[in-house]
Amino acid sequence: MRFLFLFIIFIISASGFTQNVNQFDENGKRHGLWQKTFPKSKQLRYEGTFEHGEEVGLFKFYFEDVKNQHAATKLFSKNSDSVAIKYYTPKGELVSEGFMIGEKREGKWVYYHKGSDKIMMTEFYVNDKLEGPSITFFENGRIAGELNYKNGKLHGKEKTYSEHGVPLKEFNYVDGKLNGPVTYYDVEGNVTITGQYKNNLQDGVWKYYRNGKVYEERKYPLPQPTRK
Repeated sequence: MRFLFLFIIFIISASGFTQNVNQFDENGKRHGLWQKTFPKSKQLRYEGTFEHGEEVGLFKFYFEDVKNQHAATKLFSKNSDSVAIKYYTPKGELVSEGFMIGEKREGKWVYYHKGSDKIMMTEFYVNDKLEGPSITFFENGRIAGELNYKNGKLHGKEKTYSEHGVPLKEFNYVDGKLNGPVTYYDVEGNVTITGQYKNNLQDGVWKYYRNGKVYEERKYPLPQPTRK
């Protein structure tokens, strides 16, 4: 009898819980816990809580073919339009995280090496456009490359490094185009080439080095062959 009584209580509780899912308030706005499944499937698509039509707290979004593993989470705040977002692999590994306002990325975003909690890249957005430094990292934590953006376009220095921290090349961009000096290095950090670009084209005198000395110079643009 005691077991039967507890079973009845459980059924009533479960039924009450189900009835409180996907409800509307008196104005027809979603209110309380909501859950949706994929079309023609019992697999959960998302779950989260609404407060008179507004998302609040943590929402979880699931893979269609991976049970119980969420593909992404969104954390909503009553005091901000900014939403904290995290993306995951089907194995539950964190892929990236950052902030969005509406459908646009905003602020700092972080990306991780596959199967690791080591940071692979950081970048910044303003109104869904890249703005400021973008830095990539090796799994050992050393910087692999540095870029800078302005209004979504490459602007400023680009630097690339070896896994041991040795500089490999340095470029310069202006409004998305290569402009200004460029330097290449060998794996030991010795200069191998110097020159400059103008609107994505090699320009002026380029020097080529061997054992620290110039062995060749070329002036760009190269002369065009004359037609006979």
